[in-house]
Amino acid sequence: MEEKQKLVSIILNCFNGKKYLKDALESVVNQTYKNWELVFWDNKSTDGSKKILDSYNSEKFKYYRSNVHTSLYEARNLAVKECKGEFIAFIDADDYWEKDKLEKQIKLFEKENVGVVYGNLWIYNEKLKKRKIFSNKKLLKGIIFEKIFSDYRIGVITSVIRKNILYQNNISFESSYNHIGDFDLFIRLSKICEFDAIQEPVATYRVH
Repeated sequence: MEEKQKLVSIILNCFNGKKYLKDALESVVNQTYKNWELVFWDNKSTDGSKKILDSYNSEKFKYYRSNVHTSLYEARNLAVKECKGEFIAFIDADDYWEKDKLEKQIKLFEKENVGVVYGNLWIYNEKLKKRKIFSNKKLLKGIIFEKIFSDYRIGVITSVIRKNILYQNNISFESSYNHIGDFDLFIRLSKICEFDAIQEPVATYRVH
């Protein structure tokens, strides 16, 4: 009997992300790894983003709307609290994943010491309609705390985190940060767990 896939909670924070949202949602729906839920955190959008979400009529999509507009990192923390999965992944409304992203990454969590799996990504320039690879160097693996400061190449949209690592160590995003919240989170995680990496791109970050 085949072992049941472990649930992955995918957080999508959205604030007026209607323009590219369908691409992001399609890349989730088309994952070869099938046991996931989408935690859609609407940060008080006014552009009708929810209509796109509703058009899928999927029980896997869990919609939450913030009462007040918050910082991105506070929104991510609020979304994390709604996650039911053993693992947490992130996708933004203007980015998208490779279809085998989760399938490749979840396999690497078979090693118990691994708390985070990330990967390379594509940088897509919307204006030029061109893409380039994010890192030509090999991504760090194992215990990376000593190296992460001088060689930080973790895109949050490529990351999958073991949820228990966050809860057992009381770790969350620092909501007061505007830009470096991801960096701060991964530094703290690198102190307490091993990282693993997929060397090829697993997602596309859109510049627009």
